[in-house]
Amino acid sequence: MENQEMKVLFKPTTGMLDVPTHYCPGCTHGIIHRLVGEVLEELDIIDKTIGVAPVGCSVLAYDYFACDMFEAAHGRAPAVATGIKRANPDKIVFTYQGDGDLAAIGTAEAVHIAARGEKIVTIFVNNCIYGMTGGQMAPTTLPGQVTETSPYGRDVKTQGFPIRFSEMVAQLDGAHYVERVSVDKVAAVAKAKKAIKKAFENVIAGKGFNLIEVLSICPTNWGLSTEESLKWLRENMIPYYPLGVVKDMDAVKEVEAK
Repeated sequence: MENQEMKVLFKPTTGMLDVPTHYCPGCTHGIIHRLVGEVLEELDIIDKTIGVAPVGCSVLAYDYFACDMFEAAHGRAPAVATGIKRANPDKIVFTYQGDGDLAAIGTAEAVHIAARGEKIVTIFVNNCIYGMTGGQMAPTTLPGQVTETSPYGRDVKTQGFPIRFSEMVAQLDGAHYVERVSVDKVAAVAKAKKAIKKAFENVIAGKGFNLIEVLSICPTNWGLSTEESLKWLRENMIPYYPLGVVKDMDAVKEVEAK
């Protein structure tokens, strides 16, 4: 019987390095990393891209992506990315940030990078909690959600309401494209990749600030199994943080042109 060449159905992306990651079992950072890596590979921009890693669970992202990477102080990734992009306007620049890094410690930087319309992609991973530092309440922690610093559940009377950061940033003129996605199931992962790819394509075309919020899970700090965490995300996070396009200036211009 003649040898038949086997069809390759799946292979690692060259956008990521072939190394183990430090993430907890069940954490969806790995999925999100892979999607970014695949997009860099498919757009053939690995050698043209510079990423900025934050302080948080993804603090070691520079060990995983195959592109050039910088490490920023906690919350300062947008400021560092702005400097990189302005000094190297021909490069594709992105930040990869969690909700504590982006929406708390780095709120000012994240808001103003959008206000200025910097031609940068921000991947915003929202798991409603501070992951790396032990599970404290984050700006995105849901009402009633139990964390290390809200043991009786987040009380909006004393601790305020969660921040819907995508909706807030979308109000700024410099924000070109903002979408919220999830990676809780196969179909959602496919949609997330499509959104991430569009954001990078926009930046390549010189179209303003692009933010993709990815709803993620944290089984370790939530105190749930992976399956339970995915269920919790669907039943609690998605109703509060609805999926879909929050702002797309290209679509707006198409409507206005008709």
